[in-house]
Amino acid sequence: MNKILYKELSYKVQGTFFEVYKAFGNGFKETIYHNALIEEFKVRELKTDSQKRINIYYRGKRVGTYVPDFVIEDSIIVEIKCKPILTQADEKQFWHYLKGSDYKVGYLVNFGALKKVVIIRRVYDTARRSSHVFA
Repeated sequence: MNKILYKELSYKVQGTFFEVYKAFGNGFKETIYHNALIEEFKVRELKTDSQKRINIYYRGKRVGTYVPDFVIEDSIIVEIKCKPILTQADEKQFWHYLKGSDYKVGYLVNFGALKKVVIIRRVYDTARRSSHVFA
């Protein structure tokens, strides 16, 4: 049976997304959701780094920096969007950011969808262990 990575933490983080969406729906700019998430993470007593700079490496050398919206409990990265639909390019870019970092779990969250908040959870773990490109 597969074990869910960071199960309890993931549950709390997802609950935060739903709570903010329940309060605001889909009519605001990304900064409003960002600020509301900061407050809700505090309520849930989750250690949160907003706009933390994460180095990206190629063959052991730093080649750039990624700045996710949030890093939760030094374990999960969160990227938020506020657009009518997430594109494949949005998802692919997020995947590459997760893959290029040392984090194993990430959420891409879209508060701009018409009828619901869209939450995409990605795990990048086993492939990284065998990869010699990113380190």
